[in-house]
Amino acid sequence: MHDPNCIFCKIIAGQIPSRKVYEDEEVFAFHDIHPWAPVHFLMVPKLHIPSMAQVHTGHEALLGRMMALAPRLALEQGCRPYPDGGFRIVANTGAEGGQEVHHLHIHVMGGPRPWLKG
Repeated sequence: MHDPNCIFCKIIAGQIPSRKVYEDEEVFAFHDIHPWAPVHFLMVPKLHIPSMAQVHTGHEALLGRMMALAPRLALEQGCRPYPDGGFRIVANTGAEGGQEVHHLHIHVMGGPRPWLKG
């Protein structure tokens, strides 16, 4: 499923440029254009899912892959290893949860603190 009006679907399709971090058949990761931390990228499923509120049991494997991939990508992008280093994973959901783009996405943020926000 693809939403022709979704900015993240357009980024996945290559219609809008991005600084790609990773891509496979199900997941696309790219740098946030307004980073809150020294390392800040987004992981999105290629399948258009509007938010975590629409996730169901059929998405378990996809979300599990994303969570399992996040630590590797965080280290590759410059986060220091656990336990002294680390990173944060955030999925904003809905207006009250701070979601601005209605395509499920996971922020992966890390690097030396303090960060400007978060």
